[in-house]
Amino acid sequence: MAVSREEVLAVIDRIACPGGGTLISRDLVRALQVEGGTVRFVIEAASAEEARSLGPVQVAVEAALRALPGVAAVQAVMTAHGPAAKAAPPTLKIGQHPTPQQGGAQRLAGVDRIIAIGSGKGGVGKSTVSSNLAVALAKQGRRVGLLDADIYGPSQPRMMGVSKRPASPDGKIIEPLVAHGVTMMSLGLMLKEDEAVIWRGPMLMGALQQLLTQVAWGKLDVLLIDLPPGTGDVQLTLCQRTQLTGAIVVSTPQDVALLDARKALDMFSKLKTPVLGLIENMSTYVCPNCGHEEHLFGHGGVAAEAKRLDLPFLAEIPLSLDVRLAGDAGTPVAVGEGPVADAYARLAQRLVDGGMA
Repeated sequence: MAVSREEVLAVIDRIACPGGGTLISRDLVRALQVEGGTVRFVIEAASAEEARSLGPVQVAVEAALRALPGVAAVQAVMTAHGPAAKAAPPTLKIGQHPTPQQGGAQRLAGVDRIIAIGSGKGGVGKSTVSSNLAVALAKQGRRVGLLDADIYGPSQPRMMGVSKRPASPDGKIIEPLVAHGVTMMSLGLMLKEDEAVIWRGPMLMGALQQLLTQVAWGKLDVLLIDLPPGTGDVQLTLCQRTQLTGAIVVSTPQDVALLDARKALDMFSKLKTPVLGLIENMSTYVCPNCGHEEHLFGHGGVAAEAKRLDLPFLAEIPLSLDVRLAGDAGTPVAVGEGPVADAYARLAQRLVDGGMA
């Protein structure tokens, strides 16, 4: 029986490298070909020094592959480029191409429910809703995780008040951070604050796969995933590869936002992801000085859309300067008290009572 590419990768991934990790986790294998019973690949070291240290690993990998049923020959080549690097602890590279996944959408071990929070367009406060809902659920006693899946514009590190780089002792598993009772992870924690992500689709999909499956989430009642705006690669990859409990769509009341929210709803419908409900953000503004209430972006549009589609209307979140100040300061407004915190508390309670979180 012919050997498969996945079997070859699994064997290579079992051989440990000096300093931690494997050739696979350290992304050193290039040009892998499996043709009949012949396996060919290149080990691309960063320097001549690293190549020398990986010599025994190459020998061990070749021997392990030859012992694999169906393998008749192994042709491995070691290459090196660049100056010798200083010795360093194992590091994790984010943004690889996704690895094959058999059997359709998969569950995350230890995570009871996964809720994607999306919107059809940017600027409607989806990330703000995600961070505050996570905190509100944690205050209800739930074990909550928050994944910032907005690869190009990660904002959760600032909103949650964390900046420490996550540890990866073996160069493979990522240890998430905890803030305000929420276990959280974001690509923004792996980059400099002003560093741009310039990736094509496969790199995005690989990064999302790593953030989902290589993070040590532990036991969670619910994992909230803050999606990027729109209906692109990240949304498609998430819905097709991960078993979601459902999705929540956030919109502001005005017509132009609702136009794009409908596209997000259509996307989730086509991907067969249940929509748990809609949230109207920036629903109303109450002047802190005189108490006058004003609907700056209109009012009731999201509730009407939910009724038209026979979907739950989950919450109206008011517009408040405190929300912006709290987010910029790294302490979500739901941590404290007040009308906005109360709105998030009611939303969290509704999700818990409905068995959704």
